[in-house]
Amino acid sequence: MTWTTATLRARGFSGLRVVGDVHGEATALEAAIRGAAEAGLFLLQLGDLTDYGPDSPGVLRLVFNMLDDEAGLFLLGNHDHKLRRALTGARVRSPPEATPRTLEQLHAAPDGPELASRAVTEIGQAPAWWRLGPLLFVHAAFHPGMLLEAPDPEAGAQRPSPITSRALFGQVTGGTLQDGFPERVLHWVDSIPAGLTVYVGHDQRSRDGRPWMTRGRGGGQAIFMDTGSGKGGHLSWVDLPLPE
Repeated sequence: MTWTTATLRARGFSGLRVVGDVHGEATALEAAIRGAAEAGLFLLQLGDLTDYGPDSPGVLRLVFNMLDDEAGLFLLGNHDHKLRRALTGARVRSPPEATPRTLEQLHAAPDGPELASRAVTEIGQAPAWWRLGPLLFVHAAFHPGMLLEAPDPEAGAQRPSPITSRALFGQVTGGTLQDGFPERVLHWVDSIPAGLTVYVGHDQRSRDGRPWMTRGRGGGQAIFMDTGSGKGGHLSWVDLPLPE
């Protein structure tokens, strides 16, 4: 299914519910999905479904049911990409509370093998970004090339291209922070053109528990939706009208 404003309206959706990084918080995601259905909203989740939280299998069940109902979609996040690699036998580098925790939860779940098999399929074909008129949605960061080309339909199943790498991991300096994670910068915000709003997750920039908004030198704006779900914070979402 190619989701456009026209197809969304034809399916009876009145708007969007944009949901940030879930990271295994199934109860919160269930509330977001249920509320979106009651309000007639198409749910768009910005990636990073699993890891850290208490119930990554539950999150996958909810998302797969949502896909079956054609009530929403999820974008490819770096944790999703890593989970797929791990499920297909690749060695991945991850703290124990991230991918290893998800693998343990899947192993303990009665339907774990079925969830794992479908995760390989759905993550492999998840879009790395999605544009809807003056709105662009991506997990980690914007790149101007996203306005010129569609995402690779098999991005989740292969080594990321430079633009997909920006979508999954953000803009990195090549340096490493004390916690072992790559140093990330937000220079990409300045490349957002006027009239475009980019919704991202990945970076937990909020200081008050609400999505954080910033405007770049190019006139566009970025809204950061990650407010710490699965990491001691909560899951955030915003409801938007469909653009004309």
